[in-house]
Amino acid sequence: MNSESSETIETVLQEERIFHPSESNFKNSSISGFDEYQKMVDKANSDPEIFWKDNALNELHWFKPFNSVLDWSNAPFAKWFEGGKTNVSYNCLDRHIEQGKGGKIAIIWEGEPGEVRKITYKELFDEVCRTANALKQIGIQKGDLVALYMPMIPEAAIAMLACARIGAPHSVVFGGFSSEALRDRLNDGNAKAVITADGGFRKDKIIPLKKAVDEALLDGSCPSVDSVLVVQRTRENISFNSDRDFWWHELVPAQSTECPAEQMDSEDRLFVLYTSGSTGKPKGVVHTTAGYNLWAHLTFKWIFDVRDDDVYWCTADVGWITGHSYIVYGPLSNCSTSLMYEGVPRPSNPGAFWDVIQRHQVNIFYTAPTAIRAFMKTGRNIPDKYDLSSLRLLGTVGEPINPEAWMWYRQVIGGDKCPIIDTWWQTETGGVMISPLPGVTSTKPGSATLPLPGIEADVVDADGNSVEPNQGGYLVIKKPWPGMMRTVHGNPNRFRENYWEYLKPINGNLIYFAGDGARRDDDGYFWVMGRVDDVINVSGHRLGTMEIESALVSHKLVSEAAVVGRPDELKGESVVAFVTLESGKEGTSELIIQLKNHVGKEIGAIAKPEEIRFTNSLPKTRSGKIMRRILRSLASGEEIKGDTSTLEDRNVLDELRR
Repeated sequence: MNSESSETIETVLQEERIFHPSESNFKNSSISGFDEYQKMVDKANSDPEIFWKDNALNELHWFKPFNSVLDWSNAPFAKWFEGGKTNVSYNCLDRHIEQGKGGKIAIIWEGEPGEVRKITYKELFDEVCRTANALKQIGIQKGDLVALYMPMIPEAAIAMLACARIGAPHSVVFGGFSSEALRDRLNDGNAKAVITADGGFRKDKIIPLKKAVDEALLDGSCPSVDSVLVVQRTRENISFNSDRDFWWHELVPAQSTECPAEQMDSEDRLFVLYTSGSTGKPKGVVHTTAGYNLWAHLTFKWIFDVRDDDVYWCTADVGWITGHSYIVYGPLSNCSTSLMYEGVPRPSNPGAFWDVIQRHQVNIFYTAPTAIRAFMKTGRNIPDKYDLSSLRLLGTVGEPINPEAWMWYRQVIGGDKCPIIDTWWQTETGGVMISPLPGVTSTKPGSATLPLPGIEADVVDADGNSVEPNQGGYLVIKKPWPGMMRTVHGNPNRFRENYWEYLKPINGNLIYFAGDGARRDDDGYFWVMGRVDDVINVSGHRLGTMEIESALVSHKLVSEAAVVGRPDELKGESVVAFVTLESGKEGTSELIIQLKNHVGKEIGAIAKPEEIRFTNSLPKTRSGKIMRRILRSLASGEEIKGDTSTLEDRNVLDELRR
């Protein structure tokens, strides 16, 4: 374990409170109690092939059964359920309709200005088929990558399912990213088409999405993109290229509702989703059809205890993996009712979430610790105005939750009766890996508790040895699982090196390193301590430091930049940038504003530094590596600890302290 990363995972959180499950509320859960959970864990450990085979055959529809469960002969490039043919869209729609559930509500959608749509499974099926046929009409074929750059509207989920239906992998780009960030992702993925909207509503403002797409495609900047399909959402005036652009409301409704689901090989790509990395360029995380579908389906079923008449709401955006797995694919594969909300709490409507819960009688609520901390800051007087008694289960996602926020969530939002399901997972894992199970797991504020059945997690040192209880180490997964990412798009070496060769093999076996530090307590519960690499988690969004640094250095006055995360009570972490200017240039308050806006333009508003500090030089080792450990301490106002003997120029520390 190198000195720069080890210090980020040594803090031990002491927590004595424990909450035992209420069996009366969850006696009919898919996993009925701890004894059944332990039997599942034991079965998965003793005979993983049978465990995964049984789940795959029992939980998914197959056009053709698979020949083998797992081929791990070319580790870490796994092949799951080879020879099998299935389709995620079929698993989310057709099979439920065939079972007589076409009249059930699949999606409840509420727009930012207040409109509501309720879409049944049969209505969703028809819209998906029409959209799939429209994509075929504009030239999309099986294997073509389709990018989505959309607001939180039903057409986003419809487009995802339509792509899956015809075997065209999708790549959803969060609508808050800039045109430059969109362009990078379109080119890296070699996207054939873009599905977008004229704009979207967010925090009482209109986000001009089509304008950003036009800027990304300007002057042939994305030569692979042939067509753009545009949803009319805000009715703002937009530019329209008649040779390239198509209106959704003109093209889609004219299509047939007959579109048989393509029979996809288990390992065919389902989607590519870009996530930030510590080395700069965003990583295109590749997920494939059968394994991802199974893991999203199982984890949703196990974790959320969703009943047939429940309304389930995940507040994420479909531009992130949480929206993929727990707004679209997990809930719909389980024939659940999934609520989508375009808006967010804002000064003009601070009680937006609680109003939605009250009006739609939401039973399961899944949100980010960042949101919970924001609610805490405004006080309980706002949620106390609403009737939240319909809630039965509360979940958190995106980053570790501090015990104070956990307790507030339980007491104020859950009325001290709802279990808190604190989930740990990543874009790369496809679905939740460590989590309590309702009616099964005793919970501790701030702990993700125990791995799910089939997941062998551990906390190890740099040599792969399990560390003692309450000792910090690297959080790793020791065995492959169906929902695992298959590769980094276009860069298999990066996949191998970043995820499977960061730590030494254990007994010759590769282990997956998650990038997070953790510890286990005396009960074996996992406590995730945050990132050990240079990725900053701002409000649940992972931002690569190198990407922000690159944006800063692209400004004509900036010579060099280093970016670190600083603990933030509200956001989890905030971005602090140390900037060296070109010779003779002076740092001013005006330049700080200019640089923040520059980063926002290059990457997106979420990446804007909270603080920018100008310095004549940065702390570097003699080999030229920036010592971000020192910068993190300075940004947080902490004393600099650890070895500084490799520092090239010790005078830099004095300047930075000043």
